[in-house]
Amino acid sequence: MLLECVDNLKHNGEDFRTLKLYGQERNLTSSAIARMNMFLHGIEDFEILRGDTLREPAFFQADGLKTFDCVIANPPFSLKDWGADNWANDPYGRNIAGVPPKGNGDMAWVQHMVKSMNSTGRMTVVLPHGALFRKGAEGKIRQALLEQDILEAVIGLGPNVFYGTQLAACVMIFKQNKDADKKGNVLFIDASEQIRVGRAQNHLEPEHVQQIYEWYSDFQDVENYAKVASFEDLKENDFNLNIPLYVEKIIEDNLPSVEEAMADLKQAWQASLEAEEQFKTILNRFL
Repeated sequence: MLLECVDNLKHNGEDFRTLKLYGQERNLTSSAIARMNMFLHGIEDFEILRGDTLREPAFFQADGLKTFDCVIANPPFSLKDWGADNWANDPYGRNIAGVPPKGNGDMAWVQHMVKSMNSTGRMTVVLPHGALFRKGAEGKIRQALLEQDILEAVIGLGPNVFYGTQLAACVMIFKQNKDADKKGNVLFIDASEQIRVGRAQNHLEPEHVQQIYEWYSDFQDVENYAKVASFEDLKENDFNLNIPLYVEKIIEDNLPSVEEAMADLKQAWQASLEAEEQFKTILNRFL
């Protein structure tokens, strides 16, 4: 994911050398591969550390967590053993919206990342769709985050896009300071059809990514695909962020009218009678 940030700057003709990249990964092999990739791609200004992000975050400044311009993550979905015991009195102040359920760390990741944004920061996280609508503690956390008005967009992706899971995932985008015309609103995008279906894995092609980006940038309603929901809309749905609640698919009704159906039935019945008479005529020849 960090290399994608570099590639995006290169694609836009910007100087990637202005980036300073940070990362934390619990798995030894994955963290080693991430550092190796940085060296292989000529990235020098980076710091990738091994460790448990939720239990022992690695980056600090002054007396708190280090904050960043951009925070991105594709954390493990619905992590069970995520360190819930210490979250109520989290020494890093990350329980800004509440304590997630003991057996599911999705909202712990969200709060850690929100806390890691600087005063003008933005954040994007990949999560299972359940994080959008599960009730209980997660519902209260969603409500608290929505009341802070930092959630900008929710994007639903197609199934089997990410390695390791066939589930459809969603992307949640947060901003510390939303643009004036976006305040009090959240954009919902149904991008489930924006994939190329493969044998073992589905793929997001460049044209799919471009289409999703255009919907996100335009921040306006698009029939069947995008909907701008107000805070009142969210409140009316009890802060449930399930995408179909907002992006309603128009189903084309190609069924015939009652009159047309009756006419077709009469025509079919008449044809069946004629066929029966023909069959009787042929049968009589052999009797």
